[in-house]
Amino acid sequence: MTQNRDTFVTSTQVIDHLQGLADETQARHLMRFFKTAPGEYGYGDQFLGIKVPVTRAVAKRATALPLDEVAQLLQSSWHEVRLCGLLVLVAQFEAQCARRLLDNPDATRRRDELVRFYLYHAESANNWDLVDLSVYKILGRWLMTPSAFTEEQKLQIVDKLADGDNLWRQRMSMVCTLEPLRQGEAFFTLRYAQWHLHHPHDLMQKAVGWMLREMGKRVGLNILRDFLAQHAHTMPRTALRYAIEHLPDDERRHWLTL
Repeated sequence: MTQNRDTFVTSTQVIDHLQGLADETQARHLMRFFKTAPGEYGYGDQFLGIKVPVTRAVAKRATALPLDEVAQLLQSSWHEVRLCGLLVLVAQFEAQCARRLLDNPDATRRRDELVRFYLYHAESANNWDLVDLSVYKILGRWLMTPSAFTEEQKLQIVDKLADGDNLWRQRMSMVCTLEPLRQGEAFFTLRYAQWHLHHPHDLMQKAVGWMLREMGKRVGLNILRDFLAQHAHTMPRTALRYAIEHLPDDERRHWLTL
């Protein structure tokens, strides 16, 4: 069988290709942007200096990688290599979510396998972009698709992410609720917005406010207003500003003065 030379079949090929795309100037910019200095949230992360669309293009050529090869990408010290691995997982998961496959037993088993793999390697998603570009497309969509896991077991898995002390796992529990929102389901967003409402970290406050804003946009403004009526007077300012961003000016002023 002739191999398609445009397709990557090993993690080594992917890593070698990404390293060949390295841009030192862009890497320095990304290291500042993603806060990699001592004491900052991304401390110690290493960047090749590759923009996300380029990494996406590489991932599209690697969607057939077996999971043991994807694991090699996720264990890389390079940020863009880990992102590539996560994008490969997203593509593999989405392939099992075609309408004709939703109730297919093999596709269901494969989705569950990919979620277990993703959670096992969750520490590879150790910055906000790595979380945000993968979690709702894998974990969030899994919450809304048939599975061997019960609904209660699914909830326990996300609760465990929320309940730990790892910032990125906590962000996973919040941002994964975007996909249920896209399908008109606000339960998960309400649960984890209340869970993380008074989180001290700016990145979690932004995530909470972002998901609340999306809830108002996708499910209904009244459910957002009900939440604000209960919590706006105690919410961190950052979360509140994100949540009300799309409301009329006079209404934003009302919530900010509470």
